[in-house]
Amino acid sequence: MQRRALALFSGGLDSILAVKVIQQQGIDVLAINFTSPFFGCSPILDGEPVAARYARRYDIPFRSIPLGAEFIEMLRHPRHGYGSALNPCIDCKTFMLRCAGALLQELQADFVITGEVVGQRPMSQRQDTLRLIERDCGIAGLLLRPLSAKYMKVTIPEAEGWVNREQLPAIKGRGRKDQMRLAAELGVDEYPAPGGGCLLTEESYIPKVKDLLDHQTVPVIRDFDLLRTGRHFRLSETCKAVVGRDSSDNEKILAAIGAGETTLRWMDGASPLVLLLGEPQEADLVQAGRILLRYTRAAKGEAACVSLQVDGKRSEISVLNDLQEDELDRFRI
Repeated sequence: MQRRALALFSGGLDSILAVKVIQQQGIDVLAINFTSPFFGCSPILDGEPVAARYARRYDIPFRSIPLGAEFIEMLRHPRHGYGSALNPCIDCKTFMLRCAGALLQELQADFVITGEVVGQRPMSQRQDTLRLIERDCGIAGLLLRPLSAKYMKVTIPEAEGWVNREQLPAIKGRGRKDQMRLAAELGVDEYPAPGGGCLLTEESYIPKVKDLLDHQTVPVIRDFDLLRTGRHFRLSETCKAVVGRDSSDNEKILAAIGAGETTLRWMDGASPLVLLLGEPQEADLVQAGRILLRYTRAAKGEAACVSLQVDGKRSEISVLNDLQEDELDRFRI
């Protein structure tokens, strides 16, 4: 009977090697790439996501699965806290492994593998945290980390003879020489450069996430997606403005507008598109208009006409173009 494994697959070198090592033992592997607004969607080569690109390159069966509201709730309250930024790495990996475990029966798989390497990452890949993750993920015994298996206790796939433990590599630590040597042996001659790949570690992105979590009781994926678009300004406790930087941003904002949401443009020339999120009050509309005009060629110190649109209905307000840089900075997220 041929066994099947599900692989947590990022498209990075370690995840490719983990799949190849297990495939060498005659096991069918399906690569699972969990995506969120923070990782898994980075384009490479004609806009194709990294994981899909390298799964196709190495003939690895592949499935991409978006993480939803439960993942966002985990981000708000990670049991094991955050790393050096807003990255809940231990809880994130535990969450994804739980999701993979829940798919075992549906996808007719026997166990789960990852490309984790003992000692490679300071928060989530220490030996103690790897054990902690396995304890909490719900598939203890059915979780195999092929690249570092010899530094960990024997798993069910090894004990049952589905996987030959002796044929697995013994890789540990932060260097990549062993992985590169193994890649050459396995014919893996193309792979992305190492990198975190998670927006929750990026300094400019983190304040926007914190602001969203602080002001929205039930954040939705759309709102996190918008954090990567435009300039963001907190107008009040109930309202935020997203201001397009260029035509590409304007198009993304236009595509993201929800029912009942307000947009603003300057009426007399080229203008960014501004989207108001939350529950804007009259004061918020004026402040959004003042911010909008800062990014137009409207005459300084003079009133200008700003167009408002809600669900296809248009109106106009007159706004004084008088916003100074220090005041703009107070709104900026």
